[in-house]
Amino acid sequence: MKFAVLDFETTGTQSVGEIIQVGLAIIEEDRSISRVYGSYVKPGAPIPPFITGLTGITDSDVQDAPELDEMMMELVPLLDDVVLVGHNVAFDFHFLQSALDRCGYLPFQGRILDTIDFLKICFPSLTTYQLGAVSAHFGLTHERPHQADSDALATALVLLRCLEELYSLPLLTIQRLNELFADEDSDLAWFFDGLQREREMETFQPEGDLTLYRQLALAVGDWTELAPPREAGTGNPLQNITFKEYMEEVTKRLKDTLPQYESREAQDIMIGEVMAALEGDKHLLIEAGTGTGKSLGYLLPAIYHSVRTDQKVMVSTHTINLQDQLRERDIPLLTSVVPFPFKAAIFKGRGHYLCLRKFEHKINKKDFTSAREEVLTAAQMIVWLTQTESGDDEELNLNGRNGDFWETVASDTDSCLGRSCPWFRKCYYHRAKHEAGIADVVVTNHSKLFADVKAGHQLLPAYEHLVIDEAHHLEDIAGKHLGMQMKYFTVAHTLTRLYKDSKSGQLPVLRQMLQSSGSEQASEWSSVIDRIYPDLLTVKESWDMLSDKLFGLLPERSDAAAGEAGQLVTRLLPGSKPEAWEELAQIENTFNLSLSEIIRKGDKMLSEMRETESQSTSDSLVTDIGGLFKDLASIREQVRFFMNLNDENNVYWMEGSSNYRGKSLQLYAVPVDVSAQLKELFFDKKKSIVLTSATLSVDKSFQFMIDNLGLGESAAEGRLMTALLPSPFKYREQALLVIPRDFPSVKGSVGDARFVDKLVHSLAEAAVATRGRMLVLFTSYKMLRQVYDPLKEALASEDISVLGQGVEGGSRSKLIRRFQDSAASVLLGTSSFWEGVDIPGEALTCLAIVRLPFQPPNHPLAEAKAELLQAQKKNPFMKLSVPQAVIRFKQGFGRLVRTAHDRGIVIVYDTRVIESYYGKYFLYSLPGPKMEHMLTDQMVPRIAEWLEDGGVS
Repeated sequence: MKFAVLDFETTGTQSVGEIIQVGLAIIEEDRSISRVYGSYVKPGAPIPPFITGLTGITDSDVQDAPELDEMMMELVPLLDDVVLVGHNVAFDFHFLQSALDRCGYLPFQGRILDTIDFLKICFPSLTTYQLGAVSAHFGLTHERPHQADSDALATALVLLRCLEELYSLPLLTIQRLNELFADEDSDLAWFFDGLQREREMETFQPEGDLTLYRQLALAVGDWTELAPPREAGTGNPLQNITFKEYMEEVTKRLKDTLPQYESREAQDIMIGEVMAALEGDKHLLIEAGTGTGKSLGYLLPAIYHSVRTDQKVMVSTHTINLQDQLRERDIPLLTSVVPFPFKAAIFKGRGHYLCLRKFEHKINKKDFTSAREEVLTAAQMIVWLTQTESGDDEELNLNGRNGDFWETVASDTDSCLGRSCPWFRKCYYHRAKHEAGIADVVVTNHSKLFADVKAGHQLLPAYEHLVIDEAHHLEDIAGKHLGMQMKYFTVAHTLTRLYKDSKSGQLPVLRQMLQSSGSEQASEWSSVIDRIYPDLLTVKESWDMLSDKLFGLLPERSDAAAGEAGQLVTRLLPGSKPEAWEELAQIENTFNLSLSEIIRKGDKMLSEMRETESQSTSDSLVTDIGGLFKDLASIREQVRFFMNLNDENNVYWMEGSSNYRGKSLQLYAVPVDVSAQLKELFFDKKKSIVLTSATLSVDKSFQFMIDNLGLGESAAEGRLMTALLPSPFKYREQALLVIPRDFPSVKGSVGDARFVDKLVHSLAEAAVATRGRMLVLFTSYKMLRQVYDPLKEALASEDISVLGQGVEGGSRSKLIRRFQDSAASVLLGTSSFWEGVDIPGEALTCLAIVRLPFQPPNHPLAEAKAELLQAQKKNPFMKLSVPQAVIRFKQGFGRLVRTAHDRGIVIVYDTRVIESYYGKYFLYSLPGPKMEHMLTDQMVPRIAEWLEDGGVS
C-alpha cells in the first residue's frame, strides 16, 4: 500500500472556503516517507484575520503563489494509485473533490482513511486526538502546527506510529478487529482485511506477555495469582521500628529520589497529627492549604499504621481525578521510598470496570445500536484489552455518545455470575476487589463509601480507620446517597436495553434464541415475552407522560440566580401537594402496576429457565435480563417514594432544563440534615476518621463543620482533634488582594447597565495589565452572559481572547486546556470553576471575584436547611449562608497560588467584604495575602506596580 497524506489550509468551512495552502506526504510501501510536497495557493479573496491568527498565513504570503489550476497540475499526478489519508480526512477530501471538479479533473476514486480512526483504535487511552497534542505525546517534531506541509508530515508520522502499533499486536487481536469491520462496506474494513491477510503470512507472531483466552488477548492473567504484599511468616517489617525512625528513613529516600524535595513544616505537622489520630483512636479535622503536600501527609502515616497493626486504612476522595492522581503520581513515589513492601489499591465503583462476559457477548452478537460509532468503540476496546491492567473506563477516551455503549458492558452486581462466570478469574472488578482485600491502604471515593454503607458493607473490605480527603464535600455527597435522585434517562435507558424494537434489546434477542431452539417450553416462554412487550410500552408511555407533566410544574421563568443556563428548579412540600397531583398520582399508579406485572411475569419465566438445563449462551442473557428487572424494581420503589411526598425529614425537589423539557427531568429527595446519620454510620462506628481539605475552617474555627457533620458528641467526649496548618507559601509576598471600595453594588443576580459597564471596563483594564491570564468567577450564569460579549469586544484590539463557560460549548476540562494553551486569554466561569481547577504557574496571574459566592437562597436544599435552623432558633444567614460562602470563597482564592513561585492578584468587586458586618469572616479566613482597598481608578496602576515589584524582588 502506498499512502498519500493530505492536508489543506483553507479560508473557511467546507461550504464556503478556498484553499490557501496544500501539504502532501507520500509514504511508500516499505513505510518510508519519500517526499513532502507543499505549496501556497492564491485564493480569490482576502484571508480572514481569524485564519491568519490560526495558521500564521497572511495575504502577503499568498499574493505571488500559484493559482489553484497550477497547483493542481503538480498535485494530481502524486495522487495516482494511492490510499488517501488525512487527519479528519472528510474535510480535506471535500476540498480536494471540489478542486478537482473546478479544474476539470475526474473525481478521486481511491480508498480514503482517517488517522483519527487509527489513533482511536491503536491508542484508546490518548486524552485528545488533536494533531499537535498527539505529535507532542509521541515526541514527534511538529514545527509549524496549522501549516499544511508541516501538518501533512506530522500526520504521516502519526500514521506510521499507528501502523507500527498494529504490527505489534497479536494476530488474534487483528483477526477480531477484522471480524468487527467485516460487515461494513468501508475503506477501514478493506484495510483490516488486507492487514489480516498480510499478518497471517508471517511465520513469527508477536504475543509479548499477553494472555490469550476465549478469542481475546488480555494484558492480565488470573487475579487469583496476585500475591499479598509481604510473604506470610516473614514477621512484621515494623516490629521494632518507631514512627520517627520510619519517617527519617523515608525522608532520606525522598531526598535521594527527588533532588528538589525539601521537608515542609506544614506537611511535617500534618504527618504527626494524622499519626496521633490513627494511633489514639481519635477523629481529626485538619485544614491543609494548597502546597502542603497533603496526599503524602496522610499516606505516610496510613502506611505505617496499617502495616504495623495489620489493619486496613481506607482513604476516600471526592473526585475520580484525585484518585487517579494518587494512582499515577503519589503511590508509585511512595512504593520507591518506603523501605519495605506494601500495597495501596485503588477501588472504584463497580460501574467503572469492564465486564468481559458482557463485552464478549456484545461483539460476538454484534449487538450495536449505531453501527459505525459503536463498531469503532468496540475496536478501541479490543485493543485496550491488550494494554489495560485495571479495565477501568477512565483509561479510555470514549466521547460523549459512547457512554451508552459503556453502560451495556460495565460490570454490575445484578448481572454478575460470580464464580460460575467463565471470565471470573480474569474479571477486572473481582481483581480490584481482591487487590483491595490484600492491600494495606485502599483508595476509594465518597460515592463508593456511601454505596458500601447502603449495601450493608458488602462492597468494601472491612476497615476501622478512614481518611476523607476533600472533606468539605462530605455533607453534600452523603445527602445524595442517603436520599434518592432519579433522572428521566435512568428509566428510559433501562427500558430501551430490555426492548427497543422487535429486533434490538435483550428480550428480543432472548426471544430469537428461544425460537431457534424449537422446544415446547421455549415457545411458552416466547409467548410470555410477547405478553411483556405491551406492558413495557405502557411503562414507557406513562413514564414519558409523568415526566412531561412533572416538568410542567416547573416555573416557566428560569430563576435568575440559578448557576447554569436554562436550569429550572422547583421544590415540593410534604403535606401540601400541587393541585394537579391527583392526576399525576394516577399516571404513576399505572406506571407502578405495569412495572409490577413485567417483573412478576419476567422473574417467573427467568427462574423457570434457570431451573431447566438451558443452553449456556442464553445463561448470560438470562442473568443480564434478571439484572434489568432488578433495576426496574428499584426504579418502581424510588418513583413511588418520591410521589408519596410524605417524609418530613426529606426535602423534595425537581430540576429540568428549558431546552430539553421532560427529557431533562431530575427528581430529588434528600435528607435535610445528614449529621445524625453521619454520626451513627461513621463517627460512632469507626475507631478513627481523619477529615482533611484546604477549606474546613471559617474565621479560624471548625465549628461549622463539627455541627454539620455530626461531630459534636465526639468533640464533647474529647475524641476529636483539630489542626489548622500554617501555610507553606509566603502569601504576603505572593498574593495581593484589592477591593475597589467605590464600586457599584448589585441587587439580585443581574447587573444593571451601569454595573455591567463599569465591570467590563475594569476587567478589560486589569486584563491588559496582567496580559490576559485571568480567571473571572461569577455566581450567576446570567451575569456571565451579560459581560461576555462587551468584554470580548473591549479586548479584541489587544489580542486577548475571552473564553466563557457555557457560551463556547465544550466541557470544563476542554475550556481549561484552551485557557492554558493560549498566550493571553480571560476565562469566565460560574459555580463549577470555584474549585478543583488547577492552573499552576504563569497561565493564571489574576483572579477576579465578581460577587461573594453565596448559594442562591431559594435552592430547595438551602431553603429547607434554613427553615430547620429557624425552628432551632438559630440565624440561618450566619449559621449557614455565610460559612458556606466563606468556604467557596477560600476555594476560589485557592486557584491563584498553586506553587511557591506563583504570584498573583485577586480583585474582589463585591464591596460587602469591607462594608458589611460579616465581610470580615471572608477576609480573615484567607491565608494572609496583602490586602488593600482603593478607588476603582487607582486599582490598575497599583496592580501594574505590584507585578513589576515582583520582577525585582
